[in-house]
Amino acid sequence: MGRYFGTDGIRGRFGDDWMTEAFAFRLAFALARYIRSKASTGATGSIVLGRDTRASGLLLERALQAGFEKAGLSVVFLGVVPTPAVAMAVLEHSASMGIALTASHNPASDNGIKLFNQRGEKYSVADEAELEDLIDQVSDAGDTEYLPSASTLTEYTGADFYQRALLSNFPSESLKGVRGMKIVLDCANGATYQTAPSVLNALGADLVLIGVNPDGENINSAVGSECPDLLAKTVLAEGAALGIAHDGDGDRLVVCDERGSIVDGDALLGVFALSALRRQSLAANTLVVTVQSNLGLDHTVLAAGGCVERVSVGDRNVAEKMRSIGAHLGGESSGHILFSNLCPTGDGLLAALSLLEVLEYEGRTLSELQAEVQLFPQVTQNLRVKEKIPLEDLPNLQKAIQEVEAELAQNGRLLIRYSGTEAKLRILIEAESTKLADQLMQIIVTEACISLSIP
Repeated sequence: MGRYFGTDGIRGRFGDDWMTEAFAFRLAFALARYIRSKASTGATGSIVLGRDTRASGLLLERALQAGFEKAGLSVVFLGVVPTPAVAMAVLEHSASMGIALTASHNPASDNGIKLFNQRGEKYSVADEAELEDLIDQVSDAGDTEYLPSASTLTEYTGADFYQRALLSNFPSESLKGVRGMKIVLDCANGATYQTAPSVLNALGADLVLIGVNPDGENINSAVGSECPDLLAKTVLAEGAALGIAHDGDGDRLVVCDERGSIVDGDALLGVFALSALRRQSLAANTLVVTVQSNLGLDHTVLAAGGCVERVSVGDRNVAEKMRSIGAHLGGESSGHILFSNLCPTGDGLLAALSLLEVLEYEGRTLSELQAEVQLFPQVTQNLRVKEKIPLEDLPNLQKAIQEVEAELAQNGRLLIRYSGTEAKLRILIEAESTKLADQLMQIIVTEACISLSIP
């Protein structure tokens, strides 16, 4: 990770460190320099800017606008929209850059800045390193009021184009089964609270809504993809055919089947891959996932005649690999699912529509489809840390890791890494049985707590 950028943009607690209006104002100058240094005849020099429902988003939005105004660049406002709408808007407006103000699934006290290039793609690590150098070169302008002039506060353009673009990808016949289908939809009081209901209502779905009353402080609060238990309970209580949950910025999808069971993210990727293989439409005959995904997914796809490619954690890495090999389907177990032929970045609502299309084509329930994906037993643990000490500098933990890996051999795996967006150590173990995975997890957790002084 860099000085400012983590695994998915810049993120932090609003008011602390660099997640401030002053930093946003300064960042605008750095971004303006970067855009001019990469000037292309195909780009307009404008910025498209969207945000989620956090109260701090409006403050950061105005500070960025003030900075861009002084730097001589224009801004196209999208208002509250899902992050993938920003990526699509870059292409729609031939803009030089897209900015989404969001901390994704984090609490309302946090905020963040995600950047997209003129192709609607997330910037590479090398691009971010260049941007960080430019940020450091911009001195504090000394402003205390980070507000643009009234003359440059343009009307929001809205996200109608985003909704139209989504629906245009699906012939009406492919989604005819949605009409009258009871669907529980949880928008996390976040960026999809208007767009997702609007799109599904247009298809004639019978919606039961959760998390569609944002107040600036309740995003991701006991709702959304990070808290799917309410979704599952509501699906059962309502007798719904499907439950759909998004995270705060709408780039993730978590679903619940008709039995009230939350579908594992890897199982969902497997459902998409198997359906595409049956239709002979899996581009490059390959599904791209991260090292976090379950080994059972590989076995399932390989048995069906497909291939699986793995990359480092992060949907940006998935997207880069997909582009390099010509694949169109990829994602993470966390719910980031990419259909790169339809959108340059992960899109939770697009993934939901794609799932509805799969259900229509297959003529089976989600519980029946996910049963075809045989996953290995997997346990995970997240430990909050005070300091991200390099794991290689912790000899006793390294010894424990080696012992566990030797025990697993070829019949499982251990993945241990620091989160790129939070002060957490993430541990994942897959084994032939849950009992063995739990035993091995205890070995790693015990030594990690000692080595990192975690109480």
